[in-house]
Amino acid sequence: MNEFSPEGPTSSVQDFDYQVTTEDEGKRLDAVLATQLAELSRNRVQALIRAGEATVDGAKIVEPKYRVNEGQCLSLKVPEAEDPDPEPEDIPIDVVFEDDHLIVVNKPAGLVVHPGAGNWTGTLVNALIHHCGASLSGIGGVKRPGIVHRIDKDTSGLLVVAKTDLAHQGLSAQFADHGKTGPLERAYSAIVWGAPSSLKGTIDANLARSNTNRQKIAVVKTSGRHAITHWQVKERFGPADEPALASLVECRLETGRTHQIRVHMSHIGHPLMGDKDYGAGFKTKVNRLESPLKEQIANFPRQALHAGLLAFEHPVSGETLRFENALPTDIKELLTSLQKI
Repeated sequence: MNEFSPEGPTSSVQDFDYQVTTEDEGKRLDAVLATQLAELSRNRVQALIRAGEATVDGAKIVEPKYRVNEGQCLSLKVPEAEDPDPEPEDIPIDVVFEDDHLIVVNKPAGLVVHPGAGNWTGTLVNALIHHCGASLSGIGGVKRPGIVHRIDKDTSGLLVVAKTDLAHQGLSAQFADHGKTGPLERAYSAIVWGAPSSLKGTIDANLARSNTNRQKIAVVKTSGRHAITHWQVKERFGPADEPALASLVECRLETGRTHQIRVHMSHIGHPLMGDKDYGAGFKTKVNRLESPLKEQIANFPRQALHAGLLAFEHPVSGETLRFENALPTDIKELLTSLQKI
């Protein structure tokens, strides 16, 4: 079955197939599809159903509230975006590596990767079109040429972008394989609240769009998308005779789902500092701290997450490329303050 991938499309039209499970029995068609397709809002799914893009066991269904039965095969076509082509914009980008086939950049926090609702301009794609011109691969569709994987707007770090269709196909295959048969590696540095009881571990928990807030992702017991994060504690912060206030954790992705690290670390009780979506419950901890650390953490403008390691096979030469990037200034300053407590 073909599944919609949040790491970047493999064609301009996505075909999604899903077989209804026992848990889905009797649920609405739009609800089941929206749960499985974390990249699409429920409103978008409903619009596609009404437009005739959904089938159940091969029969076209145009009613979003249609109730599904166990064993039925659901299909949904997601047509290519019809939004205007993004325009080139002279936005500075930090180029780590570039050749005729691809470009690796160090994305700053606050920069959206590709145009979307509320961010039609001022994105990394706009900057890349200005920098690379017509050489960017168009496989990703008009709204995100060359993009094969993403990092959140407020996450900083390394990102590879294809400049040719051949490179796009090769890179997409590696990200879809999640490094199982090749050299693909992705490692992130995260500052989290508290510290896990052990020094390393693995989180294996499926993810899907939250039923209570469609802008957020949640861990689900069944269905959803398989997600695995390997973590290792690098440093703990706080008095030796007390529970750690925070810790520096390295997270390595075995899969690459939307908000994966943020949701997984929150799931085990250690959300990222500065994460307003998944770490809001830890605001009371900030109030118990002394100044100036109290103000520094309270005013930290983003989740403390940095994509510092990226390795992959060059899709044309076959060479293994490995890039490491130092922590940005804001996370460095936060670490320095935490190391003093």
